[in-house]
Order: sequence, then structure tokens, then C-alpha cells
Amino acid sequence: MNFLKAKTSWTNAEFIVFKLCVASIYVLIGAYFHQFFHRFYIPVLILFLVMVVWTLYLWLMKMKAIRGL
Repeated sequence: MNFLKAKTSWTNAEFIVFKLCVASIYVLIGAYFHQFFHRFYIPVLILFLVMVVWTLYLWLMKMKAIRGL
């Protein structure tokens, strides 16, 4: 299980490909199970908004640490 501990660095271009891959499968799942996920629209939206705020907070703290502010 050492491969789980390996650290890698990704360029922005490589990360875009990964994000598009993940996003495309989410779109396909959402399109196929539209009626099933329709019931969970509001909770998923709330989860998304919380995660966006959390991600922005982490990013700002990282930028602040890099700049030494």
C-alpha cells in the first residue's frame, strides 16, 4: 500500500484533464438517474455551497501563508 503514500505534483494542465474526467462521469450519472437525484436537489446544492466556501477558505489561507501576510 505504499502507492497511497506517494506524493506527486500535478501541473494545471494535467489537473484540468482529471477534473474534466470526473465531471463528465457526474454528468452521465445525473442524466441517467435524473428522477432519482431530483429528490436530493436541495441537499446536494447545500453540500455544494458549503464545499465551495470551505475550498475558498482553504485556498485563501494557503495563499496567505505563501505571501507571509
